[in-house]
Amino acid sequence: MNPEKLMSELGEQLEASLKAMSKAKTMEEKVAYSQVVKNLSDSMGVFLNLMTDMMDRDLDDFDEDE
Repeated sequence: MNPEKLMSELGEQLEASLKAMSKAKTMEEKVAYSQVVKNLSDSMGVFLNLMTDMMDRDLDDFDEDE
């Protein structure tokens, strides 16, 4: 899957979940949405960390070539 599309879709889902959580009436609904928001945020974090690691690795490789 295209990384940009993946991040975009995760962001859209996160935004939709936050909006739904703000409209939730019961505590159970709020807890359920907060778990979804946490999972989506964690997923985005894992992906961003992977991208950062790969960028750092690419820069390290570039320095070695000089």
